[in-house]
Amino acid sequence: MADLSVATVAYLGAVVVIAGPSLPVGGGALLAVGAGAAVLAGAGANLLGRAVPSCTPADRVTLARAVLVACCAALTTSGLLTGGPSGLPLLAVGTAAFALDVVDGPVARRTGTASADGARLDTATDAALTLVLACAVAGTLGFWVLGSGLLYYVFQAAGRARPSLRTPLPPSAARKVIGALQPAALLFALVPGIPGPAATAAVAAALCLLVLSFGRDVVVLERRRRPSAG
Repeated sequence: MADLSVATVAYLGAVVVIAGPSLPVGGGALLAVGAGAAVLAGAGANLLGRAVPSCTPADRVTLARAVLVACCAALTTSGLLTGGPSGLPLLAVGTAAFALDVVDGPVARRTGTASADGARLDTATDAALTLVLACAVAGTLGFWVLGSGLLYYVFQAAGRARPSLRTPLPPSAARKVIGALQPAALLFALVPGIPGPAATAAVAAALCLLVLSFGRDVVVLERRRRPSAG
């Protein structure tokens, strides 16, 4: 709870500094701040929902990244509500959240605290960043961009109805690279001055690879299920 309290205070302070000038008035401001709070709530649910609630050094790095993603969510929501571009603040904070992703893994290994719970928190934070950035880019490239951010949640929802899809997958370097390409392509599309066709091509290529990756994972999991079902 102490770590979550610090993260919440850090988020509220950061959102005032980073997004304060662009926040809409009245209820719109509450909605923007609430969008970021939802990101932190998801991280908190992961930490508190563990068999033994805990926060390792690597988790604290991921939690710091969740604070940055929460700020991105507030900036994106503010931009969507006001009709104005999120601009350089979103690009800067989103890039920081993306870059910080390379830190929690080494920290977990060096401190001997790598765990499935930590991996799930890391993956969920990655997914939240991708969805937030997709919402920001969709305003200029179209709603199809949301596929980059929604596929993870569709897969999670499908797992509730299809138990075989909840089976842990073997580690895959290709899966990690394709996952990292999503926020990278979306951040590229947010860079001021990038031509529309170039942004569209980058995001579309990343999305196609993501669809293929999820499709391959579904096939692998279903093939594993068939022998046990027989």
